[in-house]
Amino acid sequence: MITCVDHMLDMELVSPLGARLPVPAHLLYRSQDPLVVEFLFHDLVRGPVLWVISRELLARGMLAPSGEGDVRVQPTGAGPNALLHLLLTSPGGSAHLITPLPALKHWLLRTYQLVPAAQEAEALDLDSHLDRFLNGAS
Repeated sequence: MITCVDHMLDMELVSPLGARLPVPAHLLYRSQDPLVVEFLFHDLVRGPVLWVISRELLARGMLAPSGEGDVRVQPTGAGPNALLHLLLTSPGGSAHLITPLPALKHWLLRTYQLVPAAQEAEALDLDSHLDRFLNGAS
């Protein structure tokens, strides 16, 4: 049984001056944790950088600007040239990343094939999460 959907995605980091730098990203979705998606960015200077983002926020952000605070998502353009902007903010700084929206949309649809939106609560293994929390594991 398939329990995860992963994908390597080419993203670009947009500098404040508009220059774009390639940033490979590994996307991971696990059926055991159906409410979130993981973005593992491969930063050659600082090493891997992990961001955990709500799957629902990502899906909403493909249609219209969404999110507030640390994670914001917004689409631009249309058709095969549409882009998705991912704006991330942390105490250590901020990042504006872009990627082709159709590629990300295709991957996200695969996550909904694994765990449909209406079945997320059933797929969430609360007992396992509670056990790990109570026993001090992350």
